[in-house]
Amino acid sequence: MKRRDFVKNTALATGTLMLPWTLKADRSGKMKKIKFGLIADVHQDVMHDGEKRLAAFVEASTKKKMDFIMQLGDFCRPYDYNLPFLNIFNGFDGPKYHLLGNHDTDGGFSREQAMEFWGMKSRYYSFDQAGYHFVVLDGNDPNPKPWSGYNRYINQEQQDWLRKDLASTDLHTIIFSHQTLENEDGGVANLKDVQGILESANNQAGFTKVIASICGHHHTDYMTQINDIYYVQINSASYRWVGGDYKQVRYSKEIDEKYPWIKYTIPYKDPLYTFVEINPKGYLTIAGSKTEFVGPDPAEMNMPQPEANNPVVPRISDFKMDF
Repeated sequence: MKRRDFVKNTALATGTLMLPWTLKADRSGKMKKIKFGLIADVHQDVMHDGEKRLAAFVEASTKKKMDFIMQLGDFCRPYDYNLPFLNIFNGFDGPKYHLLGNHDTDGGFSREQAMEFWGMKSRYYSFDQAGYHFVVLDGNDPNPKPWSGYNRYINQEQQDWLRKDLASTDLHTIIFSHQTLENEDGGVANLKDVQGILESANNQAGFTKVIASICGHHHTDYMTQINDIYYVQINSASYRWVGGDYKQVRYSKEIDEKYPWIKYTIPYKDPLYTFVEINPKGYLTIAGSKTEFVGPDPAEMNMPQPEANNPVVPRISDFKMDF
């Protein structure tokens, strides 16, 4: 199936993305409604107000009584001075999950150091809740040489584990990763291999076991469907990176001196995050949110029009697909 771009539907702050799938009969009666919160790419080591953004997410997740929360990578480096930031996340009274982003090891840190700091036991893992299966992948394995740039690969060992993990469950499954498993431009470099594993699991099960693959990393707002699996990119909580050609100081001189990387971004005025609900009747919803840019927007900066699958927008879109 060719990529279908649903981005043309504009977001509303209270909007919803509805993803239908072929529902397996729940003979066990285990499937229940579940709600969970997702936040991506806070970048505590770039943003001056990362703690406030994370606190807003945790407060809203608590108020809405999420069953669990997860951060989708590029969270914070393992510096001692980031402990207050981490403690905000840990303040959620319920299950909390991490996955590794490529920037969480900047500054010479290892994945193991980031994991130890967060209290994360495994680079990749899975868990069951409310009759559903959730898989967390690590897209930061070293790429086969020759290679330059950040690692963005899922190695053979992890692929073998994923096959066995999916074969071991008959529950509907959601996949989480930092880099997308859909777009090779910045996504997991061997994503076709991983897509094949997911599609094979569905074919062997005889129903749509793997419903969706959800990621962060790309600081954009996009969803598509490939061979009955939805691929969703959750926008950054903080900003879109635009680089040196469009750098501009958008906050005070003091903030710029202390957080010099912000000038290379277009920050979002308010934090973006989302709440997901899976209903046993056979649909999944992703709540949208919307804010505005801080300072001049892409049009005012004469930035070129982005590709349809990579919009530069301060939102998580409002989608609704009936079935």
